[in-house]
Amino acid sequence: PGGAIAVVDEGGNVVALERLDNTFGAAANVSIGKARTAAIFKKPTKFFEDAIKNGRTSLVAMPDFTPLQGGILIEVEGQIVGAIGVSGAASAQQDEEIAIAGANALR
Repeated sequence: PGGAIAVVDEGGNVVALERLDNTFGAAANVSIGKARTAAIFKKPTKFFEDAIKNGRTSLVAMPDFTPLQGGILIEVEGQIVGAIGVSGAASAQQDEEIAIAGANALR
C-alpha cells in the first residue's frame, strides 16, 4: 500500500504533505484532517475514534473534524508544536504507528 503523511503546526496549518505513489486519492485530505484534528484538540485522533465507538456519536457533528486513528501530536521539549497525520497505510493501526514514528523522529 501507499500512504499520505501531513504535518501541521500547532494551529493546524499544513507545513508539509507527501502522498506516495499508488495511494488512494483522498488519502492526502484525510491525513491533513487527522493532523489538524490532533493539533487543534491537543489529543491523538484515536481518542476521538474510541469516544465515538463508545457511544459519543454526537462528536461526528463537529465541522472540520477527522476522528480517525492516525493523528499524533508532535512535542519538542515538552511543548506541542504541531501534529502528524497518516492515511492510506495497510491499516488504521499502521497509520498510527507511522505517525508515531514520524513524531518521535522530530523530538
